[in-house]
Amino acid sequence: MIDPMTPAQITAAVESLESWRYDADRRALYRQLLFPGFPQALSAMMEIGFAAEQADHHPEWANVFDRLEIWLTTHDANGVSQKDFDLANVIDRLMIGRLR
Repeated sequence: MIDPMTPAQITAAVESLESWRYDADRRALYRQLLFPGFPQALSAMMEIGFAAEQADHHPEWANVFDRLEIWLTTHDANGVSQKDFDLANVIDRLMIGRLR
C-alpha cells in the first residue's frame, strides 16, 4: 500500500507545478489542457497513455474536442501520492509547445 501525502506535503509540492491544482473533492491533482483541435488532443492522450502505462499509474480524464481534463490520484492510497506528482511532471514535459 502506498501512503498518501499529507495536506501540507500536497500544498508544498503543488506549488512546484505551474498548471496543476489540488482538487479536494476528488482527492486528486487536476489540470486542463487546451489544444489547437481534436487531433492534437487525441494524440496527446495517446502519448500520455503510453507514459502512464510505463509508470504503471493511470490518469482519470475527460476529453471534449480540443480540451483534455486530467485528474491524478493514487487509488491504493485513497488520495495523492508522489506517483501523482511524478506523472504530472512527465505530462508537463510531454506537452511543452503543444498547447494553445
